[in-house]
Amino acid sequence: MLLELAQWLAKDIRAFNVFNYITLRAVLACLTALVFSFVVGPAMIRKLTAYKIGQAVRDDGPQTHLGKAGTPTMGGALILVSITVTTLLWADLENRFVWIVLLVTLAFGAIGWIDDYRKVVERNPRGLSARSKFFWQSVIGIGVACYVAFSATLPAQTQFIVPFFKEIAYPLGAIGFIAMTYFVIVGTSNAVNLTDGLDGLAIMPTVMISGALGIFGYVAGHAVFAKYLGFPFIPGAGELAVICGAIAGAGLAFLWFNAYPAEVFMGDVGALALGAALGTIAVIVRQEIVLLIMGGVFVVETLSVMLQVASYKLTGKRIFRMAPLHHHYELKGWKENQVVVRFWIITMMLVLVGLSTLKLR
Repeated sequence: MLLELAQWLAKDIRAFNVFNYITLRAVLACLTALVFSFVVGPAMIRKLTAYKIGQAVRDDGPQTHLGKAGTPTMGGALILVSITVTTLLWADLENRFVWIVLLVTLAFGAIGWIDDYRKVVERNPRGLSARSKFFWQSVIGIGVACYVAFSATLPAQTQFIVPFFKEIAYPLGAIGFIAMTYFVIVGTSNAVNLTDGLDGLAIMPTVMISGALGIFGYVAGHAVFAKYLGFPFIPGAGELAVICGAIAGAGLAFLWFNAYPAEVFMGDVGALALGAALGTIAVIVRQEIVLLIMGGVFVVETLSVMLQVASYKLTGKRIFRMAPLHHHYELKGWKENQVVVRFWIITMMLVLVGLSTLKLR
């Protein structure tokens, strides 16, 4: 909206041409989402508290978590509103990639909202059944994968890119690309959701990864930079830097309220949506392996759950004291903020490794 206004004003006032630069709008999107969340956040937390939308806490987990019972949840709605408003203000709304990411984010957020609402408001401990949740995630994931696959205009848009190498790319074909895209989007969504178990644990890695993906998006959408760095040129992908900026800004603002001791929790409405957004952006800019590297904490958290379940079913024994992995370290004696900050540091290192693939090819 603001972009269209600036472009209209630029016809008479050349100074407004500066808003055509994606880098400026990405920064403005980050700042806008940050300020919007700071302004709206306290009121939303008060509403959630007034409606008694509080988090239920497992009594078989770390005893330090028992004090968190009743803390407002579903705060991820604040992130989604902030991202949506900011994207509509600063992004090019004629860009189809912007709409793909935004609609996927809101769709997965809707799944999470229904799950949270049933658990917290309707007091149904099952929430949305695992089967129903997976079904709707699959419907959206496959739908998006099919659209991206069949709307691709260049071969590079459906190739499997191997980082650290200039010319190693494998054509996947429509079926292969759809399958990979589905697993990346749904897998990342659930991985972020599993990681969201401690104050601030999931949101800061999301912020760092979204910022890095914004850089990859900008490079992929810029013909000169893409050629120089050996990246596939994907027209229009640069605009994803704006929505990445919005995610980073909204995430940082949410961290203000979610930092230990948290005033509000994200809930499935936020975690499922943010994970799906990261997965979708990575697929569009052809950086699935880089996402796997940068999201190493999400990957390890997910694997810890899978290994724990498999081990218990096959042998009757547990590998970890408790899964996901962050609870294992808590039960080993690490304090909650130690686990969170150390996982942040690991993510920062992994993001730097991911960014190194920009030049080390």
